Amino acid sequence: MDRPIFDALPDLRVPWMPIAQVPTPVEPCTAIADWLGSDRVWMKRDDLVSRVYGGNKVRRYEFLFADAKARGARRLVTVGALASTQAMATALLGREHGFAVRVVLFDQPVTHFARDAVRTLVGAGAEVVYGGGIPMTAFRTWRGIERGDYVIFPGAASPLANLGYVDAMLELGEQVRRGKTPRPDIIVTPTGSSGTLAGLALGAAFLGWPTEIVGVRITSPVVCNRLYVAGVVARTRRFLARRSRHWKLVREPRWRIDGSQLGPGYGEPTDAAREGARQVERLTGVSGEITYSGKAMAALRTIARRHRDASVLLWNTLSTPRPAIVPGTQIPRELAWMDETEPVA
Repeated sequence: MDRPIFDALPDLRVPWMPIAQVPTPVEPCTAIADWLGSDRVWMKRDDLVSRVYGGNKVRRYEFLFADAKARGARRLVTVGALASTQAMATALLGREHGFAVRVVLFDQPVTHFARDAVRTLVGAGAEVVYGGGIPMTAFRTWRGIERGDYVIFPGAASPLANLGYVDAMLELGEQVRRGKTPRPDIIVTPTGSSGTLAGLALGAAFLGWPTEIVGVRITSPVVCNRLYVAGVVARTRRFLARRSRHWKLVREPRWRIDGSQLGPGYGEPTDAAREGARQVERLTGVSGEITYSGKAMAALRTIARRHRDASVLLWNTLSTPRPAIVPGTQIPRELAWMDETEPVA
């Protein structure tokens, strides 16, 4: 199987199917070096990991979609906020691989990105269900599950899914070995469910790198905290240890949570996030958003200025490919209020 994790762990037997277009490139952040205040910042372009829809779910879905097919699933069911990139990735990639898709959406502040996201889901043929608050979303998700469904929980951060980012770090290791990029001292990525953070930290520890993985918290500390993330790391580590005798860490994983950019809460705009979203567009050519990429970019700037002698890498997880929204696409009636609400960003 054509992924670094299977070369490093030849006895690893887990469901897997090719979805991602890899390796994704690593590029210097020259376009925004003036804003960052450093010319030692690079970007790992997982925004380009699929021509259909990029971002950090694609690598995970190589494992989860294969698991779904092995279990005979006909439909994928997932849950996310109104602007959920997980919901979009599930709808677009699920359709590409023969699944029906049902998404249940919970509330977050309305943005232009969120409006486009809901229309993207409709255009992709997903069944879109509005859950509202978290309790009702959980109820409507549970009530709608049928035989033959495969449920992907918010964040898609199960140990099986997290192998996608252990593999991604090994991919980066090969790019460093070939001289395509310097070994990063610090890697910055947004984090909520923390599967990306956990996979990268474990992959770096397997390589023996002292690299620190910084997860920029985008949701409540009640949901995303050090104890929770440590649990995600530990469960993924045990999962691999049970499945491969070659899985041995050279050093302990190094990671931390940066909570400086959250602001009032999940999806809530801050001035720094708005500016960060503008810089995403300068860097990649497509619009940023304020929930994940804008806040990660704001933290990246602070880190780059604080550690001017360090090599810093942004792991970009906001898709650059975005399907065109068909004019006249109607969102579900129960979400019509979104078009009547003034966007916060």
